[in-house]
Amino acid sequence: MADKEAVRRPGGRSARVRAAVHQAVVDLVTERGYGNFTMGDIAAQAGVADSSLYRRWGTLENLTTDVAITWLTTHSPIPDTGSLAGDLRGYAAGVARDINGPTGLAALRLVIALAGAGEAGAGARDQFITERRRQLQEMLDRAQARGEPAVEALDILDHILAPLYIRTLFGMGPVTADQAHKLADGLLARTEDAGRR
Repeated sequence: MADKEAVRRPGGRSARVRAAVHQAVVDLVTERGYGNFTMGDIAAQAGVADSSLYRRWGTLENLTTDVAITWLTTHSPIPDTGSLAGDLRGYAAGVARDINGPTGLAALRLVIALAGAGEAGAGARDQFITERRRQLQEMLDRAQARGEPAVEALDILDHILAPLYIRTLFGMGPVTADQAHKLADGLLARTEDAGRR
């Protein structure tokens, strides 16, 4: 029994430490911007030893990549409403909701900063894009199996995600669910028009 307890305890502590470190990264990105803090700053903010960060993540790029990917996979889930229109509208509204908060804006800034941070940063960007595309493709594959009009993952990027992200990054007011729905509806209308030609 004692052995089982010993196994369980580190997992719980490890998850708490990871959550504290992730929050510290988001807070520092929000306060200072990417590139203006160190592993030591993150450790101090999270209340852990910096050796723990190096042991677990190795580099700042690895840590910040983990934060960005984790944020992506735990926010803006892909809905399954039974129709592509419902899925796209729900997904777009979820993205709008998630990026309106300071955590969402910090995550976007983090991904952009990582993309310009050399080879490691480009790898982080690629992981982020690959994961988002995988999520979207699952939704599109379901729609195709139902016989709905074909939409490409890049169409969702061009017509839904890019406008939402640009508005947020440039401080053009909070994006609303109604705006997100209009973007989704516009993409569907274009797809249907193209199918009729």
